[in-house]
Amino acid sequence: MNKTKRLIFEAAIKVFSIYGFDGATMDVVASEAGVAKGTLYYHFKSKEELFKYIIKEGTNLMSERINEVSKEESNSIDKLRLLCKIQISMVYENRDFFKVIMSQLWGQELRQLELRESIEEYINNIENYLEEAIKDGFVKKGKKSFMAYTIFGILCSAAIYELINEDKNNIDEVVDNLMNYILKGIEA
Repeated sequence: MNKTKRLIFEAAIKVFSIYGFDGATMDVVASEAGVAKGTLYYHFKSKEELFKYIIKEGTNLMSERINEVSKEESNSIDKLRLLCKIQISMVYENRDFFKVIMSQLWGQELRQLELRESIEEYINNIENYLEEAIKDGFVKKGKKSFMAYTIFGILCSAAIYELINEDKNNIDEVVDNLMNYILKGIEA
């Protein structure tokens, strides 16, 4: 991503998180990015196109970061732990991006349907890590797709917990608790 697109990307996330999709304008995005309106329209023909770009790029960045770091681990359960840590860390570091995602998940507008497709691609990535952990005997056999959605949901909930209680916990502690609950459940 070039410097101008990076500025627009970051500004758009901030503007969408403050004003929501409907309240955000291309004028405000251009102003926040410090670029001319013509420059913004050169890169993105519409607010809808800009929204799609930030969602696609944001989820790709998260997947790339997970894939990069997991290459350093040979143990599949440690890869799952890293996935959890990275997702929670990225929520913590990119609150505005996740605010945009959470605000647009529901609904039947094309952008909302495409957002869910991007989330589904990310969840498929989680499913691949689960498949490896199942093969290695760390996770019991079951419906990988449902497990992946469950982990994604738990990660989102844990991220919200971390954001609300940021002064009380650290990410490693949240990940340890999360992995314990995922792998061992909450049953006594």
